[in-house]
Amino acid sequence: MDQALHTKELARTGSTLLAADALDFRLLNDFQRGFPLAAHPWKVLAERLNCSATEVMARLACLQDAGKISRVGPVFAPNRIGASTLAAMAVPEAELPRVAAQVSAFPGVNHNYRREHRYNLWFVASAPDEASLARLLDDMGAITACPPIALPLVEEYHIDLGFDLASGRRTRHAVSPVQRQSLTRSEWQLIDLLHDGLPWVERPFQAMGDAAGLGEGRVLTTLSRWLADGTLRRFGVVVRHRELGWRANAMCVWQVPEAQVSAFGHALAAEDGVSLCYRRRTTSDWPYNLFCMIHGQGREAVEARRAALAAQVGLTTFPAAVLFSTDCYKQCGARYQAPLERAA
Repeated sequence: MDQALHTKELARTGSTLLAADALDFRLLNDFQRGFPLAAHPWKVLAERLNCSATEVMARLACLQDAGKISRVGPVFAPNRIGASTLAAMAVPEAELPRVAAQVSAFPGVNHNYRREHRYNLWFVASAPDEASLARLLDDMGAITACPPIALPLVEEYHIDLGFDLASGRRTRHAVSPVQRQSLTRSEWQLIDLLHDGLPWVERPFQAMGDAAGLGEGRVLTTLSRWLADGTLRRFGVVVRHRELGWRANAMCVWQVPEAQVSAFGHALAAEDGVSLCYRRRTTSDWPYNLFCMIHGQGREAVEARRAALAAQVGLTTFPAAVLFSTDCYKQCGARYQAPLERAA
């Protein structure tokens, strides 16, 4: 019964998107990864879509203005070029608008959501290194009077929100440990330029290369290398799922014995309907170490899918919680800053 509900939901979501505009749908769906790293990328897309490069740029710019995509650009793998963590605050309900705004104002915060739990404000924070990240969280606690708990990544099983918008299928990728990169000043400048995505110009990589002092060829080579070595998870159209019909999403967590969490995490990540899955550090006040995200068009379907996954993987006996997102305060790409000692 759960699978039928899940399939029906996916069909309804796909039909809604397809009905909007076939060209827009292909731009949104087909190029979330595998974006052409070429001197004239819009022309390459236009040839595949049987339209003009001008129309490709105009359509993507309109989709961005409408809030359906955040950018066309990179998605960096966690902790490859800096330090980051998921963090949470227990905020009194009356104070939530103020605290959420204060947290979102920090440049190092790239996602900030309200969730249904005593810990009701959840955000991702990034910094050049662990010491800077700790200071950032301390500053947040001092300004908001709500000390955050930090839940850094311990082990990733599947982290990639680039899934098919019609079917919900996603691309699985091999997860391999990658050491934090040592980057040049120009590469750090390129990362900063890429934060807001490619500019709507004929040769965007040339424009960024000129601004970073790298040149077009080196920009393309660098991005290809980062994709190959795992620094980049993907490069392409970064969509906003809520604005495209995937309005229900839940962070599902379990308290699993440390000796078993890796096996359960890999099993959970292998299942359809899981868009994120990872192990995080616990605290004295947060005992849950296994996390997954489930996205859907409706709450009922997400709840049913979560129950089915727990039963199928064997997680039903472990303490658990389900935290639905209710408000999105901030959603953008992570803004990474160069450590001064490395920016040579």
